[in-house]
Amino acid sequence: LARQAYRRPVNAEDIEGLMTQFETGRKNGSFDSGIQTALQAMVVNLEFIFRFERIPDSAAPGQNYRISDLELASRLSYFLWSTSPDEQLIATASQGKLKDPVVLEQQVKRMLADPRSQTLVNNFAGQWLRLGGLMDVVPESLLFPNFTRNLGNSMRREIELLFDSVIREDRNIHDLFTANYTFVDEVLAKHYGIPNIVGPRFRRVTLSDPNRFGLLGKSGILLMTALPNRTSPVARGKYVLEVLLGTPPPQPPPNVPPLKEAGDFEKVLSVRERMEQHRKVEPCRSCHQIMDPIGMAMENFDAMGSWRTKDSGHPIDPSGQMYDGAPLTGPASVREALLNHSDLFVRNFTQELLAYGLGRVVDYHDMPVVRTVVQDAAKKDNRFSAFILGIVKSPSFQMSRNNETER
Repeated sequence: LARQAYRRPVNAEDIEGLMTQFETGRKNGSFDSGIQTALQAMVVNLEFIFRFERIPDSAAPGQNYRISDLELASRLSYFLWSTSPDEQLIATASQGKLKDPVVLEQQVKRMLADPRSQTLVNNFAGQWLRLGGLMDVVPESLLFPNFTRNLGNSMRREIELLFDSVIREDRNIHDLFTANYTFVDEVLAKHYGIPNIVGPRFRRVTLSDPNRFGLLGKSGILLMTALPNRTSPVARGKYVLEVLLGTPPPQPPPNVPPLKEAGDFEKVLSVRERMEQHRKVEPCRSCHQIMDPIGMAMENFDAMGSWRTKDSGHPIDPSGQMYDGAPLTGPASVREALLNHSDLFVRNFTQELLAYGLGRVVDYHDMPVVRTVVQDAAKKDNRFSAFILGIVKSPSFQMSRNNETER
């Protein structure tokens, strides 16, 4: 237990201390109380509470150094599994074999194939795609009576299973945009109008509508970037730019008036008409002309992600122009426009994955690593494992710095 708790082989001193606790607990009670006392000592031990990375004596102040194999094993395990290393990883590291690139790659592939790598979906994908926001969205019941919390949960699970398929099948990460399949249970299938799906079990189905391909066609993303009573082209455009491309628009200036609702005009206006009114003047126009066309091209999806052809009685006009001049004619055209900027998507994905793996925000010092990972992954068809291996083999992941100052 101590070997697992401390994430390293234990020594005689470790065992002696724990056995002393066991004997104390047993003397004052029973065998069980002795075990309980030893376990309590184990879980309050600093080796359990913290992941120590010790500075070697040979590392001068300000010098970079390679972390030990056991420390690398912990970094790797918490990156891919969000938990402590297993016995095989500890054994490999304690033998000093983890520094061998071939052995390291074997361990990474083994760990990705293990069910515990599901935490990459729950934690990394959840954080990057901001799926936690789905729990906060509750559409107005009078406008969207078919929404239930079960449906919201199924929407999130659909996105997680799509991401999981990219990991399990080691797909090109562009499939997050282009995948012509999805995963549905009965509740979600009814929402999408997919027949012959019964029960709570999710199963994989092939999509025929290109507007539903990839992340941008998923109701969870569309619901999360809408308001309780209507769509929000601004939020959808901002999500695409900020979360998927890593190019956030400028922050809005203070005292910007909110978008007027449909009933605030003499006649009921569509969202597009209200947006055009809103951005007629600066400083609104400069920012909105970047975000709005992306969101407007997705207006055929209502606030719950259902397909529609009219908004407030007006035919929906999804036409527009991407900030680079590419024409937009609907959701599928947004996907194609983003694929034309796949370099931004790949770089942003790499930065997000590196930040997650390191447990800190990346900055300009890390950009050489990001560029190297991107270039090497491109040679391997941008497969998911190529990004994981590129990060794990990088100096940022395998090294640290002695930040102590000389006395």
